[in-house]
Formats: sequence, C-alpha cells, structure tokens
Amino acid sequence: MISKLFSSLYARVFVNIVVENTQSLVFVEICSSKKVERSMHKYFATTTMNAQMHEFISTFYKESPFCYISVLDKSLAQGAMPTCTTSEMGKYCDINASEYRCYSNDWAFYTSEYDLEAIKHDYRSIGIDFIFSPFALLANFFKDKIDSTLSIFVLVESNSLSFTVFDNGKLLYGEYLSMKHSKGSDALLVDSSLDEELDAGMIDGIDLEDIAIEDDASGFEDFGVIEDLDADDTMDEFSEEAVPNEVVHEKEQHTPSSGVFNEDYQRFVLVQSALNTFYKDPKYKSQFVESIYIADSVGVSSDFKNYLEEEIFLTVFIRRIDLGASLCDMAKAEV
Repeated sequence: MISKLFSSLYARVFVNIVVENTQSLVFVEICSSKKVERSMHKYFATTTMNAQMHEFISTFYKESPFCYISVLDKSLAQGAMPTCTTSEMGKYCDINASEYRCYSNDWAFYTSEYDLEAIKHDYRSIGIDFIFSPFALLANFFKDKIDSTLSIFVLVESNSLSFTVFDNGKLLYGEYLSMKHSKGSDALLVDSSLDEELDAGMIDGIDLEDIAIEDDASGFEDFGVIEDLDADDTMDEFSEEAVPNEVVHEKEQHTPSSGVFNEDYQRFVLVQSALNTFYKDPKYKSQFVESIYIADSVGVSSDFKNYLEEEIFLTVFIRRIDLGASLCDMAKAEV
C-alpha cells in the first residue's frame, strides 16, 4: 500500500535507446498514472554511450525515481525458433550460449549471452532495465495480422531485417538478417575496374574493336526483449497502439543502377534468401506464402516493393513503424 502511494506521487519515465548505423536514437516518454505528459526524442552521433547521451539521460533521473531504460537488441547471433520446448531448441540455435524467452508458449526468440553482457557493459553508467528482441517488437506490432493469416512479417531497420513466417499465430520460421554481414553482400558489388575496361574497349589487354564479328552472328541478351532484466513475463498483455493502414504503392518500372546496388535491392536479396531457406530446409514446416507485411522504420522506396512483387510474386503491405515509440510501448507493458 505504501509503495503504491509513493509511486503515485511520481511520474514514470521511459527512456528507449535504438542504435542505428552511425547514430543512436533516444526516445523518452514521461507518463502520469493516466496519460503521457511529455514525449521527446534526440539523436546522438554515436553507437555506444558517450558523455552527451549520458548527460541527456541522467537529467530524467532527477525528475522521478521511477525511470526505466530500454534497449533494442542488435546482436547478430539472435533469431526466433518455432518451439518453446527446450529439448527441441538445439535444432535452431546454440542453446548453451544463448538466452531465450518464450512468446505465448508457442515459439521463442533468443540472443547471444555474450552480446547481452556486452550491452549491459556498454550502458553500465546508466543501467539497463530491459533488452527487447526485435522479434517480440515485430510480433506485437503486427499482432492483428499475425493471428489471422499465413504471411511473411519483416521488421526493416537501418542495417538489419528481422524475418519471420507466421501461420495464424504460430511461428514457422525466424531469422535475423544483417545487411553489414550478409554472405551475399559481396555479390551486390559490380567491379568498377571491369566497368572502366569495358568503357575503354579493353579486357585484359584485348582490344574489343579487333574482334571480328560475323554479319549473321546472333545477338546476345543480358543475363535476387530478448531479456527482461526485472522479470520473465511474456508479452501477452501488450496493448498495441493504433497503426496506420497498409501502404500499397503503384507499380513503377525500375532499372537497377550500375555500380553498387542500392540498399533496397540488398534487402530484397536477404528476403529472397531467407524465403528459400524456409522452403528448402527440412527442419521447418514450410508452406507456400503469398503475402508479406513489412514494418518499415527507415522509409523504404517503391523499388523494394517492386522487387518483391516482380521477382518473388508476393503481395506486399507496408506499415511505417516508430521504433522508439514501439520500444516504449513494450516497456510500459512490462512495468
């Protein structure tokens, strides 16, 4: 009774950190018992804690003793698996080196123990209350669709994708895809020296103009929370905020640019690769999927949608997502 009376005298402050390519977003909400009093966000040119970020966050500890710090997990060694049975988890990850949490007792998301300790060490000066999995965030954001359809669901961040396939609430497949460390990233580069040789009409010292071509020669054509540090509750009671309607862009003709392919093409290649794994790996109960829902935090172009439609023949739905606000919603649900 005394603790409830004490807590009612103070606002609750939720500080949420999202690390991007070269910067960090800090999103803050200050809430009374009945409503959000204030919200704000600020970017810092760092991917770890620096003096400016520490000073900004520390000011909120002065406003209330009830201040909660959340971070979105960026570990490369994370994912989601279609089981919550410990004896079966070894098929999908190194369970001895991972922390995992079950979601609705149907499936689980996991991450590296080493990376969790690294996150806590990086933010030790302020302390971390929650480390949330992007897979849990994705499941909460698309809860209205996940529970009632067979589809792909993808969270697009600045340098990663969280890829899942759900069938009426049951996870069939989950994979975390890094754009910086993807196996096929080198294949997205066109050798600039080759371009220069072609422009000059030379390849390996051979003058292309010296090559005789018969007149009748035929032409050639050019040839895709993980960890709650205070409690181990599942996220079943998450109250999802209203989200904007799906955005369906008109089709546009697209010709890939030369040189380095754009980021949306790289995202498409990662989605295509993950979908192929889902279809071909016997440990997954694959089904033919016709639609994909994308939680877009970066503002993907219409090219990304066109690639998915024209190359994989998927029906594409896109919703914008504010990662800071979504992370804050999860923290509030936990508290």
